[in-house]
Amino acid sequence: MAPTEISTSIKRVIVIVHDLVATALAVVLALFLRFPVANIPVKLEPLAWILPLFVIYAGVIYRLFPLYKSKWRFASLPDLFNIFKAATVLSVSLLVIDYALVARDISHTFLFGEKTAFLYWILQMFLLGGPRLAYRYLKYVQSRATGEGADVMSVLVLGRSTEVEVVLRALESGLRHKLVARGILSPRRSDHGSSIRGVPVLGGYAELERLVTEFGEEHKPIGRLIFAPNEFAPDDESERLLGTARRLGITLARMEQVEDGGRAASALTPIDIEDLLFRPTVEVNRDALQRFLEGKRVLVTGGGGSIGSEICARVFAFAAADLLIIDSSEPALFAVTEHLMIQPGPTRVAGSIADVRDRDRIMRIFDEFKPDVVFHAAALKQVPQLEIDWAEGVKTNVFGSVNIADAAALHASTAVFISTDKAVNPVSILGATKRFSEMYAQTLDAEAVRRGSALRLISVRFGNVLGSVGSVVPKFKAQIARGGPVTVTHPDMVRYFMTVREASDLVLTASAHAAVPEVSGPERASVYVLKMGQPARIVDLAYRMIRLAGFEPKVDIDVVFSGTRKGERLNEILFSVDEANVDIGVDGVTAAQTVLYERPRLRKWLDDLEHAVAAHDRGEAERVFIEAIPSFRKAARIPLPAGVTDLEAVRRGAGKG
Repeated sequence: MAPTEISTSIKRVIVIVHDLVATALAVVLALFLRFPVANIPVKLEPLAWILPLFVIYAGVIYRLFPLYKSKWRFASLPDLFNIFKAATVLSVSLLVIDYALVARDISHTFLFGEKTAFLYWILQMFLLGGPRLAYRYLKYVQSRATGEGADVMSVLVLGRSTEVEVVLRALESGLRHKLVARGILSPRRSDHGSSIRGVPVLGGYAELERLVTEFGEEHKPIGRLIFAPNEFAPDDESERLLGTARRLGITLARMEQVEDGGRAASALTPIDIEDLLFRPTVEVNRDALQRFLEGKRVLVTGGGGSIGSEICARVFAFAAADLLIIDSSEPALFAVTEHLMIQPGPTRVAGSIADVRDRDRIMRIFDEFKPDVVFHAAALKQVPQLEIDWAEGVKTNVFGSVNIADAAALHASTAVFISTDKAVNPVSILGATKRFSEMYAQTLDAEAVRRGSALRLISVRFGNVLGSVGSVVPKFKAQIARGGPVTVTHPDMVRYFMTVREASDLVLTASAHAAVPEVSGPERASVYVLKMGQPARIVDLAYRMIRLAGFEPKVDIDVVFSGTRKGERLNEILFSVDEANVDIGVDGVTAAQTVLYERPRLRKWLDDLEHAVAAHDRGEAERVFIEAIPSFRKAARIPLPAGVTDLEAVRRGAGKG
């Protein structure tokens, strides 16, 4: 047993002993207060055998009304109400004992009586509740004293009174020994001027800058703003607060409830620009994901990447039995495996350095590990780079995916291929290679249906992922940090965006839906599409990020246009003209009914692509893609609109967009 667990057990025993001693004391004191001292000796003889049994009975009652689930330093109204209920039951029990003794002629008079039982009730509540409240107040005084130290950070708490109290309790309990609340800002005017747990409500959110200045003049500089639970939302008010806080050099955080060893605990989570950029994320059915992954052997390719590492984290969180992570990058593989291995959980984690293009290596790994579920996230995905190194894109995204699909078909029950919205009517090598991998997985899935196999091979499409490697958001943040300019390719460029967590959860949701044996007919999709809400203009994103960083676009930080790059288009789409959109009844996920090709035809195209790569014949490769994907066309560079002259600034060294 760990030292902390031993310490907790000892403290709990002390509390139980205290309550039992207090119970015996309450009974004896009630008798002495009710009866003259001369009458007490007569009652001591029956009390000598009744009291020990009553104390044991009281211990059972305290267990039933859970007096030991919360610590004394967190004593609250629910705890006091439990004491009230327990004391009431025990008082009534004294009367029942009295009547039972008299009824059976064991005693000719009442040992306790109604008045004694009432006195006992009062004393019992005082002896149980009083020490708890006194201890809590002592801890409160200590926390306030700590807050006056020179090394503490002053914070302001944001939110309504009912929510703010949760934050103040957490700060008092030692969530952060170095933080002390100096004041509260509430959006509710009725809260203004009041005090919550000794901390004054100083005004609304609009008062932030004034209060920060005043506390700075009092040599108590505000170092952090803390949003109360359920108070932070991606709206204009929160956006203004984040912009103001960043301009003032103050960190913004929010209080969240997290699981700590199966128990609810409070934690502070930093708020970043990404939290305010787009819509609230879709809530997923966590129970369904738990049922899908719990106890399974899961293999993830590209597990060191942005999406791959998050999928690994979610697989670990949903209690898979074994997780094998494959990546061709040793540093990325080491980072993700080390991070997961130090986490508590039942999942056994292992890693393998492997390139999905190495068919023999992949087949050997699958044969040894024998996965139940496969997530194929390994890919080359940067549009401009693949327009240059097109052959590498074909090797990884096409032949690598073929290797994973063939290996999964031999061993797994479900294989999931991460795709992209660029696979729809593709205009780039990235889009064409991803669409081809969708087609191959779909063909193997259809063959499994004809064989009556439960095997599922599906592809999941989604758009840009906030904060992922190569995403525009980290680039904009870096440009803003160095004072600009922020470079945008085209003023009319529009993209879909998702958070890494949302994309990963919805990928798992689509996988869980596909794995259900009863799914058939139109709902048996092999290409799933994540619902990503409304697309955003990249230039609007740039302006908004500048404001969130506390600056003014075109005043403090300039925005320039660099022109589109090869393989880019202005708008991404989710469904091709020949694809039907199918509602599968899952929140956040829909499906596309795509054209199905037979294996011999795909095999011919794969042979042609292999010859094109060997000869480094890009024209031949594009001919194959045009034949296999009729909607594929090479994108022409999109000119900047008339009047946009900032391109020259980029060429002088502002950077590439």
